[in-house]
Amino acid sequence: MNEQFLLLIETQQGLLHKVCHLYCHSPQDREDLFQDIVLQLWRAYPTFRGGAKVTTWMYRIALNTAITRLRKETKAAPFAELGPEAFQVPAVEDGSREELAAMYRAIRRLSQVDQALTLLYLEDCSYREMAEVLGISEANVGFKLHRIKAQLRTLISIA
Repeated sequence: MNEQFLLLIETQQGLLHKVCHLYCHSPQDREDLFQDIVLQLWRAYPTFRGGAKVTTWMYRIALNTAITRLRKETKAAPFAELGPEAFQVPAVEDGSREELAAMYRAIRRLSQVDQALTLLYLEDCSYREMAEVLGISEANVGFKLHRIKAQLRTLISIA
């Protein structure tokens, strides 16, 4: 079991790093969150039955761990900004850099859950996977994504 778990973490560490970048600003905070997520995954690993895709299961635990940790910290501190490194986006043409930067600024202004949903959407997860990760219905995923897209359009047009 130990070898399987270590292999899983090694092969899916990019997924975990994306969540850490989404919710933490400093490298130290990202490292701490990464360790917290791995610990929670280790604790939950024996109960994973394969009913969902392993990445869906990992996203759910990672996002829940990050949001829980953030809620504890935000009672005294402001929300950490989402940096451009949060999403590994391929290089873009110079004319598109400003548009991309505007999109990141708009995403930073979304709620924690909406940022998580945006991450899953940008990762090309299905509505079903997003629903499983966030613990909401597929219909609610569709509603939330529609609302998020409209909100992002408004935020970008204001900028």
